[in-house]
Amino acid sequence: MSESATSTAPPAVSLREAFWFWLKLGLISFGGPAGQIAIMHQELVEKRRWLSERRFLHALNYCMLLPGPEAQQLATYIGWLLHRTWGGVLAGVLFVLPSLFILIGLSWLYIAYGDVPLVAGIFYGIKPAVTAIVMQAAWRIGSRALKNNWLWGIAGASFVAIFAFNVPFPLIVIGAALLGYLGGRLLPQQFSLGGGHAASDKSYGAALIDDDSPPLAHTRFRASRLALLLLVGALLWLLPMGLLTALYGWDGTLTQMAWFFTKAALLTFGGAYAVLPYVYQGAIGHYGWLTPTQMIDGLALGETTPGPLIMVVAFVAFVGAYLQPVFGGDSGFVSGAVAAALVTWFTFLPSFLFILAGGPLVESTHGELKFTAPLTAITAAVVGVILNLALFFAYHVLWPQGFAGSFDWPSALIAAAAALALLRFKRGVMEVLLVSALAGLAVYLLR
Repeated sequence: MSESATSTAPPAVSLREAFWFWLKLGLISFGGPAGQIAIMHQELVEKRRWLSERRFLHALNYCMLLPGPEAQQLATYIGWLLHRTWGGVLAGVLFVLPSLFILIGLSWLYIAYGDVPLVAGIFYGIKPAVTAIVMQAAWRIGSRALKNNWLWGIAGASFVAIFAFNVPFPLIVIGAALLGYLGGRLLPQQFSLGGGHAASDKSYGAALIDDDSPPLAHTRFRASRLALLLLVGALLWLLPMGLLTALYGWDGTLTQMAWFFTKAALLTFGGAYAVLPYVYQGAIGHYGWLTPTQMIDGLALGETTPGPLIMVVAFVAFVGAYLQPVFGGDSGFVSGAVAAALVTWFTFLPSFLFILAGGPLVESTHGELKFTAPLTAITAAVVGVILNLALFFAYHVLWPQGFAGSFDWPSALIAAAAALALLRFKRGVMEVLLVSALAGLAVYLLR
């Protein structure tokens, strides 16, 4: 739509209309954060014109500064702009809820029927494709973030730290932030690279929330509102955490899952791929909730379902609680479903608070937001961490019995073909996963 296509802003959007749109988005939001943001831009900016291009990118730049799933946070932000706090909550919840229910069902099918030849063959093909997808994520983030030798050095150091010395991911984030802070003061031109989404002069016609629209009453900053939000957020975290501690003790599985994924929610700078190394370090190495192979399978399920990729945490929790039922006896499914719902709550609660508390501050200026120097360095470190994750997956896929065992040539060929399709021919993730699943099934059945 050109700028002259329409000069009349669309009518006000009712909460009911918004509800059906956010529900639809939650059901069709495949393709990871890039695909989800593209869908929102096409629907909200180009077709419906609920907000202008500049306002959309302004909100997106803020969401990119935050830990957490940026696409879900962007939906929450736009929902808040349109319909106040409840609009933001509605948009954010509907972005996540369909994928939670789908993943609970798929996780149960995986546990119950994962050894059936049909299912096993599909996963045999998907695993090498997932390795290629993670490698593509490292390439995509690296090509955007590593603009000079200093940032390449930080990426290399983070890779060595986690690969060779198994340094915990939180320490890598803290170290990168400190380096970025110092770099911003001593070498500002090297650490002030800005975000990945610049302002734009494109226009698709008059928008409901346009460049020059006056600020709405609920978008103005009020200290009393901020204090209330922080109090409510603290209670929404403390009450369930206190209840879990009282019922199961601090070392109980559900309590530890709630605490672990709260920390994960605060460390996801760079998106879901950045937090996966932290999850596998804790969920596999420390707690033993699942195996490396199950982690790869969970990421495959996350890639093939709508919603934010970080929803793989629901799979991790389901498998951990299902295999060691927290309610005892034959309560595997109930234990898994409760654990998945709990970790989803603790993972996404900070995202809602970041948007609802920070939104008024962001709306107070429509100037371009840029990455701070510490966040620039963290993003560089994330590239090295994701590369380590790709090698971790490749090892378990290509040498399933370890280096002492045989090399899995069919998996290597599927991984190479998937990488070529993603990086050279720019094919979609879903398309690559589907073809890889069919190839894996054929190899598995012909063996």
